[in-house]
Amino acid sequence: MRGVSDAAGFDIRPDDLSGEATRDLLRLHLQAARANSPPGSVFALDLSGLKRPDILVWSAWRGDRVAGIGALRIDPGLYGEVKSMRTHPDFLRCGIAGMILARIVAEARARGLARLSLETGTGPAFEPALALYRRHGFADGESFAGYPDTPFSRFLHLPL
Repeated sequence: MRGVSDAAGFDIRPDDLSGEATRDLLRLHLQAARANSPPGSVFALDLSGLKRPDILVWSAWRGDRVAGIGALRIDPGLYGEVKSMRTHPDFLRCGIAGMILARIVAEARARGLARLSLETGTGPAFEPALALYRRHGFADGESFAGYPDTPFSRFLHLPL
């Protein structure tokens, strides 16, 4: 599948995670999750977790520079889960996360999924992500997919 360019000059395309730029951004994502979460509270997927057949990954590019990544895990029960959303620090506040999230939502709708859900953390490091998801119609809800319901975790859902 070819990528889709937007008016700001970013190209959002499927990513097989074979490129070093996206792998570096994934490492940054995991480091930040661990640095801002209590022990045992990080559910971000590593490279092998994102290469599972039930997961689709997209990356956003401007020229030869990766600007962001995001993934969709497809549950056999016709639900989807947003995973591994991360904007490269050089592209913060350029709308990258919103573009990738819109691509994930569109794919979930095209596949006939009933709902998109996600788990994220609390605290200052997670506030921008929570605001993004809420702007896109996600609302707080119950734990799902076996995630433990802890004071640190937030669960958001978007009916499709």
